[in-house]
Amino acid sequence: MQKLSASAHERSALRRNGLVDRVFEITTRGSALMVLLLLGTITGSLILAGWPALSELGLSFFTDDRWAANINRFGALPAIYGTLVTSLIAIAIAIPVSLGIAIFLTEICPPKLRRTIGTMVELLAGVPSIIYGMWGMEVLAPFLQSHFPSIFPAGTGLTTAGLILAIMIIPFITAVTRDVMHTVPPIMRESAYGLGCTTWEVVRHVIFPSVKAGMLGGVILGLGRALGETMAVTFVIGNNLFLSATLTGQGTSIAALIANQFSEADGLQRSALLLLGLVLFLITFAVLALARFMLNRMNQRAPS
Repeated sequence: MQKLSASAHERSALRRNGLVDRVFEITTRGSALMVLLLLGTITGSLILAGWPALSELGLSFFTDDRWAANINRFGALPAIYGTLVTSLIAIAIAIPVSLGIAIFLTEICPPKLRRTIGTMVELLAGVPSIIYGMWGMEVLAPFLQSHFPSIFPAGTGLTTAGLILAIMIIPFITAVTRDVMHTVPPIMRESAYGLGCTTWEVVRHVIFPSVKAGMLGGVILGLGRALGETMAVTFVIGNNLFLSATLTGQGTSIAALIANQFSEADGLQRSALLLLGLVLFLITFAVLALARFMLNRMNQRAPS
């Protein structure tokens, strides 16, 4: 009798465990499908909302170099150009600085100072973007205008926005790069130093080859932040709706243009702004897809 009771209890426990596993599987699948549904909903909404502008303006929307709502002329080229230029300037500045900080923290810095600098880097990552924008408007732009008037006649501009974006994304790239450098086994460093390698040789020939994929991930994270940044860029880019002839001239970005005009837009202008949002979405998606392709190529070339 006791054996029958124990057997029934075991069968009941198995049924309960099977039910729990089933519920867990359905929940996790539902969560994954929710991400796809959300992504599809956002994309579809932007396409539907931007279609009137695309059908009205055609390809001239992407090639026209002027945005003038008062005459229903909506050219996205200045905003697209400003978005790409400021992001590339930011990445060009942030990558070497971030790598330098990460190398110093992992290979050179004393342990006590390492903790302090690491905490400061993490604090910089948490500063609201509007603070960076205000600082750029009140400090950086006047400094550039007063010290380099021939290059920065207005202080604000594409390069100024790129500098602010670089300051904003340096903590993210630094944090990711530092973390992936910590994953390199200590025995590899010790063996290289034992062979007489210098710190630079260890970093170049031991650490970098081991963490290239992780470093690329940090760069893409920073680039994604730079592409979509709104408030800080709006403060310092100059908000000029014409195509700038120089990298230091005033311009605009997709996010800044949407932030400045969307609340008061209607009709064709509103549709054009939503179409701009779709363009920014596609640019970001293309960057992530390129990053995934590069990561796959790196993994294929890596020795097994």
